[in-house]
Amino acid sequence: MHKFNPDIISDISKLLSGTGKIVITTHYNPDGDALGSSLALARYLKKKEKQVNVIIPNDFPGFLQWMPGQEEAIIYFHHSHKADALIREADIIFCLDYNAIHRVNLFAGVLSEAPGTKILIDHHVQPENQFDFMLSVTGTSSTAELVYDFIKAMGDGHLLDSETAICLFVGVMTDTGSFSYSCNYPQTWEMVADLLRHGIDTEQIHRLVYDTYSEHRMRLLGFCLSERMTIVEEHATAYIYLSREDMVRFHFQPGDSEGVVNYALSIKGISFAAFFTEKHDRVRISFRSKGNFSVNTFARNHFDGGGHRNASGGDSFLSLHDTIDKFVTLLPRYSTELNNAALQSSMLML
Repeated sequence: MHKFNPDIISDISKLLSGTGKIVITTHYNPDGDALGSSLALARYLKKKEKQVNVIIPNDFPGFLQWMPGQEEAIIYFHHSHKADALIREADIIFCLDYNAIHRVNLFAGVLSEAPGTKILIDHHVQPENQFDFMLSVTGTSSTAELVYDFIKAMGDGHLLDSETAICLFVGVMTDTGSFSYSCNYPQTWEMVADLLRHGIDTEQIHRLVYDTYSEHRMRLLGFCLSERMTIVEEHATAYIYLSREDMVRFHFQPGDSEGVVNYALSIKGISFAAFFTEKHDRVRISFRSKGNFSVNTFARNHFDGGGHRNASGGDSFLSLHDTIDKFVTLLPRYSTELNNAALQSSMLML
């Protein structure tokens, strides 16, 4: 179990001993870890007879809409007035799976000004100093794992049940790419073993998340790989892009582009991959890397983003064409690092 500062845990325990209102928030475009950790924490707090609401900025992918408790989450995009009131009235606000308030996007202003005590639980690097309490551990698989650790640290492991375990497992499974990265920690596997003891069916959970794609999503993936992928061999880089017209053509739904960037990174000799999606007000970028090349640093330096060393994101307010041009123009200055990372990766396979 991660060793949180015992004084912080003691202070949070005292806060939770009251009867105040609690709100759980997570980041814009929620993924499996954002939703899983939020729903798990909510179920735990409700079992402690707390008044809890989960606020999600916008719609989450269809392949997560079966998760226990998701029907009770408030989608800010659809119910902003109700959500604003809950945030303003909350005594405690949990901030899960993001390291800066602006990452909630739609309600960043309301959240920033809210008087409630803000508690961060997150595993992204370089958290901003916007929170009253910070449970931030970067060397961990997922925020879901940290929520598990938090429940244990509170002395409430006995309150874990099968539905909480399902949500936690979805969080760690999706944030590690089905346990293919960011999981070389014994405590991650110890957590999963404990979740299994609560009777969850990991094979069924995997099918529900990864084997329920629509025909449109599968055709979109094929289109991305055949028509929208470019290899920049001299810089060990590959990138994929989708325009708004492409997304209309393939009836794009939230979550349909999840994992696409990993296909570019899976190519032999590639150590850096990027995926550009054109939104109505920006270009959203997903970055992935192998080895020691930090896409967190790259995203922070050039695209107002950040995340983890090997998985990060950013935004551009240029056009799609100009964003890609900027990205390609940046590659030569990182060429040595990228080719060394590719060489390192290939040597590991020998």
